[in-house]
Amino acid sequence: MMASEKLFGVHAAALQLRSQRMTMLASNIANAATPNYKARDIDFSQALDMARDGRSVQDAVKYRIPVQDSLDGNTVELSTEQTAYAENALAYRSSLSFLTGRINTLTRALKGE
Repeated sequence: MMASEKLFGVHAAALQLRSQRMTMLASNIANAATPNYKARDIDFSQALDMARDGRSVQDAVKYRIPVQDSLDGNTVELSTEQTAYAENALAYRSSLSFLTGRINTLTRALKGE
């Protein structure tokens, strides 16, 4: 077990993965009108397991299968991407809040407060 995982639990790895996922989802949204663009997402639980084992999370990246095919071959469904982005942003803020609280607690302990 890594020292950071002992101090911060899975939240440090989760924060990094959430950030990567947010970038990927933002790219999907930005390319909603790009012909033949294939939406991608990270299988978060698989990626977290891989990160905790020290493996590359690249295998956890999957192409999204659209509910309805588009004529131009683009697989981005804007409502799906926006919902996933909002949910991921909320989870990111939750992990960040936990880490901030943990760091503040450690800082106070080191100062003897």
